[in-house]
Amino acid sequence: MAEQINAEKYRKIETHSIKCPSCGGNMIFDPNKQIMRCEHCGREDAIDKNKDVLENDILEGFEKVERISKGEQAVYKCRNCGAVVVVNSDESASICPFCSTTHIFKEGSFSGIRPQVVLPFKFGGEEASGYAKKWAKRRIFAPRKFKKDLSAENMHGVYEPCFTFDSKTQSTYSGRVGYTRTRTVGSGKDRRTETYTEYRFVSGNYNKFYDDVLVANNANFDQSKINALAPFDFSGQCVYEHKYLSGFSAEAYQKGVKDGWEDAKRIIDGRIYNEIRTSLHCDVVDYLNVSTMHTSVTYKYILLPVYLMNYRFKGKTFSVMINGSNGRVKGKTPISPIRVIIAVLLGLAALIGLIWLFINNG
Repeated sequence: MAEQINAEKYRKIETHSIKCPSCGGNMIFDPNKQIMRCEHCGREDAIDKNKDVLENDILEGFEKVERISKGEQAVYKCRNCGAVVVVNSDESASICPFCSTTHIFKEGSFSGIRPQVVLPFKFGGEEASGYAKKWAKRRIFAPRKFKKDLSAENMHGVYEPCFTFDSKTQSTYSGRVGYTRTRTVGSGKDRRTETYTEYRFVSGNYNKFYDDVLVANNANFDQSKINALAPFDFSGQCVYEHKYLSGFSAEAYQKGVKDGWEDAKRIIDGRIYNEIRTSLHCDVVDYLNVSTMHTSVTYKYILLPVYLMNYRFKGKTFSVMINGSNGRVKGKTPISPIRVIIAVLLGLAALIGLIWLFINNG
C-alpha cells in the first residue's frame, strides 16, 4: 500500500478549479515568473510559496496515509505505453508525454496519496527547447529534422513522483584487501622486477549522514533516469499545492514508503561500500563485509520537474529529457545515414590527402 503521513503539517490544498478572478478563464503556472497567469486576459497573481518543507519520520510513514481529496485531480491512461498521467480536475490531457501518442483516455479521478513537496519548474518550454537544441548541436550524426523538432510545442512538462530519504548511518566493516607491489628478484642475467599483491586484513567504523537520497517511484522515470538528470536544484522546493500542476501534468506514483525505503537502503549501502573501499586506497578487494545501522531516518514524497520530448524515426522512438530545475539534458538521438556517409567520405578524403602529402614530401 502506498503511504504518507502528517497531513496536519501541510496547508490544505484548494480543491476548486483555478479560475481567473477577472474573466473566469484558466489560470496556469508560469515557471519563468513563478506566478499564476490567466491564459485569456493575461492577469498575473503572485504565489505565496510555503517554504516550510518538513521531513517525516519513517516509522510514522509506515503506518499513516494522507490522500488527495477525491475529484481534485483527474487520471488519464495511455493505451499505448500504459503511463498514468495526473492533471488538475479542470484540465484535460490529449497526448501522452511519454510516448507522444493520442491514445490517452480519462479513467476517473485520482484519490491516491498527496505529494508533500514540489520542486516547481524554473523555466518554460521555450527555454527547455533551447537547452535541448544546444545539446543536440553536439550530436553531429543526428538528423537535421530531429534538431528542428526540438521545439517548445513538442516539449511536455511532467512532474515525476519520487522519494527523498535522509539517514544517519553507523557502519562497521572487516575484510581482506590487496595492494600492488613490485620487487626485484634473481641475480645476474635472471635479475628481474616482478609485480605481486600484498594482502592485509582491515576493519573499522564508518559514520556518515546521507541527505536527500533520491529514489524513483515510477517505472517510466526509473532510477537510471533520475541518476542521469541529477542533481536537481532543491533550493526552490516548497510545500505541495496543486496550482503548480496547472498547465503541466504529473505521473502517478507506484511505490509506497516501505518499498521506497528498501530501494534507498540499497542505494546508501552501495555508496557506503564504495566510500569505505576508496578510503582504504587498495587495489583489489578479496572480500569486504559491511554492516550498517540506520537511525534518524526521514523521508519526503516530492514531485520533480522534467520536460520530455519523444521523436519517431524509422519506426523507433527516441526520448529526450530536460531537468526542469537546471536545464541538464539527457537522451538518445537517431542517426542519419547520410550524415554518417558524408563523415566517412570526408575522413577518407583527409586520409588520402595526408598520404599524398607524405609521398610528395618524402
